[in-house]
Amino acid sequence: SNARVRVIASEPFLADIVREVAGERIPVQALLPIGSDPHSWEPSPRDAAVVASADLFIVNGGGLEAFLAPLLEGLGSERPRVIEASAGLVPREGSQGEDDDHSGPDPHFWLDPLSVVRYAENVRDALSALDPSGAAVFRANAAAYAERLRELDRWIAGEVSAVPTERRLLVTNHESLGYFADRYGFRIVGTIIPSVSSGATPSAKDLAALVGVLKETGAPVLFLEEGTDPRLAQQLADEAGVRLVIGLRTHSLTGPEGPAPTYLAMMRADVRTIVDALEAP
Repeated sequence: SNARVRVIASEPFLADIVREVAGERIPVQALLPIGSDPHSWEPSPRDAAVVASADLFIVNGGGLEAFLAPLLEGLGSERPRVIEASAGLVPREGSQGEDDDHSGPDPHFWLDPLSVVRYAENVRDALSALDPSGAAVFRANAAAYAERLRELDRWIAGEVSAVPTERRLLVTNHESLGYFADRYGFRIVGTIIPSVSSGATPSAKDLAALVGVLKETGAPVLFLEEGTDPRLAQQLADEAGVRLVIGLRTHSLTGPEGPAPTYLAMMRADVRTIVDALEAP
C-alpha cells in the first residue's frame, strides 16, 4: 500500500535527508531543481500540481520557503499535509541592513548537522503517521542517520581545529552560516546582503560598510555561493584587498557525479572549501 504514498520535499538537500529516513519504503521527490535558490524560487502551475499530488509535503520552514503560502492557498482543498522539518528548533535572528527593517529569523538550521538530527526526528514522526506499518523502519533509519550526523559534526570540529581562532572569520554573500559559525567557533564578520534571504538588495551604504569591516577586521576571504553572479563580490574583494572564493553549496546539492550529491557530502565539501581558504596565507 505504501507504493501509492507520495512524499514531496521542498529542496534537494531536504529530499536527501527525508530519503535517509524513508529508506526504500517510500519514494521521495524534491520540488525545487538542483541549483535553485529557495529564497527567490517561484513555482509554476506544474509545480503546484506536483505538490497537490502529494500525500505529504515536507518543507524546511523557518521562513525559508517564501513561495509556500501563496502556493498552498492556490491549492485550496487539494493541499497536502505539510510539516516543517525544522519544527522545534529555536531560530537565530538576522541582522538589519540599510534598506531592510529586519531580516527576520534565520532558516538555515541545516548548516549545523546536530540540528538535522531534529529534522530526522520530525521526518520520522511524519512518515510514521503516514505509513504506521513502516514506523519501525523509520525509527531505525532515523537513529542510524542521526549517528552519521554526529559523526559529521565530530569530523567538522576536527577539520576546523586546523584554522587558528583569529582566522575563523566568515564573510559571505548573505547570512547563511550563522548556525555553522555558532557551532564551530567562527565569527560572522559581514555579508554582501545583510539579510538571511539572498533575495534582499544591499544598499550602497551597506556595501561601503562591508568594505570597511573587511579592512578593519583583516578577514582574508570573501566566500560566495555557487550560482551567484560574482561581479559585485569580486569588486568588493578587490577594493578590500581580500580573496574571493566561489563554490559554497549551502542551499543545493549537485548531481550524482558532482562533489555534493547528498547533504552529508555537501557539508563536507563546504567545510573543505572554508578550511582550505582560511588556512592559506
